[in-house]
Amino acid sequence: MSSDRPVWLRLAPFIFLLLWSGGYGVAKVGLVYAAPMTILALRFGLVVVAMAVLWAVLRPPLPQSRAEWGHLAIVGLLIQSVYFGMSYCALEAGVAVGTLALLMTLQPILVALIAPRWTGERAGLKQWSGLILGLVGAGMVIGARSAVEPPSLMGFVFAMIGLGGIVTASLWEKRYGLRHHPVTSNLVGYAAGLLGILPLLALQEDLSINWSWPFVGVLFYLVVGNSLLAVGLLLAMIRVGDVAKVSALFFLVPPLAAVIAWVMLGEVMPPLAWGGMALAGVGVVLATRKAA
Repeated sequence: MSSDRPVWLRLAPFIFLLLWSGGYGVAKVGLVYAAPMTILALRFGLVVVAMAVLWAVLRPPLPQSRAEWGHLAIVGLLIQSVYFGMSYCALEAGVAVGTLALLMTLQPILVALIAPRWTGERAGLKQWSGLILGLVGAGMVIGARSAVEPPSLMGFVFAMIGLGGIVTASLWEKRYGLRHHPVTSNLVGYAAGLLGILPLLALQEDLSINWSWPFVGVLFYLVVGNSLLAVGLLLAMIRVGDVAKVSALFFLVPPLAAVIAWVMLGEVMPPLAWGGMALAGVGVVLATRKAA
C-alpha cells in the first residue's frame, strides 16, 4: 500500500483479517449462551437498526424498481439466512472452526466452475485442478480432525448448505448485481436475512438466552466487529483498488481462524490438517487466478 494513505487504511488488511477470522470462534462461544437462530435474530436486528440510522443520516438512493429490490433481497437472504444460518448450525453440531472456515474458502472455486453456465464466463483446466486440490486439502483436514474428534454428519450437511448459499449469492450478484450504496445494500440485505430466519426461529426448540457479560461481548463483536467494522474495511479496501489483496486475505482466514479457535476453544488442528489447509489454499489461488 502507498505510504501516503491514512494509517487506518494501511492497517485495514490486518484488522479486517483478524476481525473476520475471529468471527468463527466468537460465534461458537456464543452458542454456549443461545441457539443459532436466536443469536442471528439479535445480530441482524441490531444491524438493521444501525443501518436504518445511517440511512436516515446519509439518505443514499434506494432501488428504483421491484427487480432491484428483489435482487438485493435475494442476495441478502442467501448470505445472511442460508450462509450464516447454516454455518452457525454447523458449529453447534460440532464442526471445528478451522474446518468450517476452510470449507467456505471453496466458494470461489465453485463459482469459477459454475459461472460459465450462469454468466457466460469460461472455466478451464486451472479451475478444475484448483477444485481437485481444494477438495483433497479439505479431505485431509476433515480426516485429521476425525482422529481428534469424531465428525458430525449433520454438521457437514449444514456446512454444505451454507456453502451452497454463499456460492448462489455470488453467482446471483455476478449476473444481476447492481451498484447500490453500501448502506442501502446492507439495510435491505440484513432486513431480508432477518425475515428469512424468522421461520427457523419459530421452529427452534430453545428460545432462551443466558444473558451474561460474555454473551454481550459476543453480540457486540458480531454486530460491531463483523457486520459493521469488518465489512466497512472490506468495502474501503475495494474502493481504493486493492481487490487482489482483498482476495488474498481470504486465503489466510482458515489458518488464522483455526489458531484463534485453538486459543479460545482448545480445538486442536493436527499437523496433517495444516498441510491440508495449505493444499486447499493453493487450489483456491490456482482456480481464481486470472491469466495475464
